[in-house]
Amino acid sequence: METKKWIVDIDVDKKNSYQQLKEAAHYLQRNEVIAFPTETVYGLGANATSDAAVAKIFAAKGRPSDNPLIVHIAELGQLLEAVEMVSDKAQKLIEAFWPGPLTIIFKKKDGIFSSLVTAGLDTVAIRMPDHPLAIALIRAAGLPIAAPSANCSGKPSPTTAHHVWEDLQGRIAGIVDGGETGVGLESTVLDCTSGEFPIILRPGGITKEAIERVIGKVQLDPAMMNEKQTPKSPGMKYTHYAPNVPMYLMAGNWEKYNELIKQKRQAGLKVGILATAETSKYYDADLVLSCGERNHLHTVAHCLYDTLRDFNKSNVDVIFAETFPKDGVGAAIMNRLEKAAGHRWLESDPRNN
Repeated sequence: METKKWIVDIDVDKKNSYQQLKEAAHYLQRNEVIAFPTETVYGLGANATSDAAVAKIFAAKGRPSDNPLIVHIAELGQLLEAVEMVSDKAQKLIEAFWPGPLTIIFKKKDGIFSSLVTAGLDTVAIRMPDHPLAIALIRAAGLPIAAPSANCSGKPSPTTAHHVWEDLQGRIAGIVDGGETGVGLESTVLDCTSGEFPIILRPGGITKEAIERVIGKVQLDPAMMNEKQTPKSPGMKYTHYAPNVPMYLMAGNWEKYNELIKQKRQAGLKVGILATAETSKYYDADLVLSCGERNHLHTVAHCLYDTLRDFNKSNVDVIFAETFPKDGVGAAIMNRLEKAAGHRWLESDPRNN
């Protein structure tokens, strides 16, 4: 398959940008799959009402079809047409965070979305992206768009069109190139159908603390803390974000691990370190990459996937990664790191790693 690329200026009112987006929207209307930028990561979009279109998403990504997808909308009318009701708490969240990186799970109306989108569940995950190109594309298509991250399943999510091209060129119909994304991590997913307290199924750009300031107490899905639990959130059922070589999380600071790094190198392994700007100079490893500033975790969130992809271009045999407090955006960062590492921690027993 030939993959077309549309390079679109973020100013969607420019004539050329509008024409490019209109052409991309025609592909969606013809039930083709295209990638496009959001404020979080690049999404792989298709008509959410068509089984044939949604099936192409799973085929392109190599993603199991029992994993639900997030539906992206551009107008609140699209939400009201698709869900049974919008609770008072969900309405407050919409007013506070939409458009933005918050996905809300609702009870769905029957006969609207492809059953492949919802994986047979009676709920649907919906968000309104905060990116002018995403909004303009969805409006031009006149369709709700199902869109997981635009990468091969299990690999780091894409934050540039070039990342998408590396993963999916020849497997999808087109890519809307709108430059680098902003947040760098996928949206927060919040289940508002589960009872008294909404449940965070996936942490993301909207933090638990920010949500609780709007609607009061929320809970965390047990599957976030225990990999043996079965997650209910889109994108969290299977291993994700993993680099091409084994990665282990470091439970302490750099001083605890330089001796272990030395031992690994003496054994003939090339060691990579995922560090922060503040600590990267202290490691004696084959490759040390900074993923941002520890004192400004939004920079870590923004750079994390790009850094994991850089490791894939290197010749390291193993990666040791620094870790972060699990509050604020740190919860989302650690969620992705734990998934990428397969929940492997050096502290458990470094001799066996």
